[in-house]
Amino acid sequence: MKNYLIIGIDLAGVPSRPTGICILRRLKANTSILCSDEEILNCIGECSPDLVAIDAPLTLPPGRESIEDRNGLHFRPCDLELRRRKIRFFPITLGPMRKLTERGLKLRCSLEEIGISVVEVYPGGAQDVLGIPRVKQSLSRLYQGLKRLGIKGLGRGISGHKLDAVTAAYVGLLFLNGDAEIYGDFSSGAIIMPH
Repeated sequence: MKNYLIIGIDLAGVPSRPTGICILRRLKANTSILCSDEEILNCIGECSPDLVAIDAPLTLPPGRESIEDRNGLHFRPCDLELRRRKIRFFPITLGPMRKLTERGLKLRCSLEEIGISVVEVYPGGAQDVLGIPRVKQSLSRLYQGLKRLGIKGLGRGISGHKLDAVTAAYVGLLFLNGDAEIYGDFSSGAIIMPH
């Protein structure tokens, strides 16, 4: 296994809410909570990661010019693949997902402008595939499940935002190691998921 450095981000829809960050190297997790886009970008810039895996929509449905576009298209091919596999998710154009989508698009653009590779991940869905509970099902069992996957450095009492960031980084590691699946495609929207 190569010595990749991956940053997993459980992005909040707005800067006033906590964003979970995980810096993962050799399955050793270092987690924190950040808020502003500037803090997030500074953290990533200091680390020079091989990949940033973000839990937020990073593309719009094909045919939509912006999140404000009211053309009725709500799903990307990757969303339809989640639905086909019976993995629960929120459509990216509805309710609070709209702000998260806007923030994800902006962050992706900022990172790609400075040459950092970015992928979209979905920790809740990944946890389903990996057979471990989602944050809202059981924080303690999710913590134990990530430890069973070999993740080190998880402190007792770690928050759900941090555990989702750890999951995001772990999926990013699987992707770099060729052990992940791509739902959809990179031109119209892709979500990286475990096999």
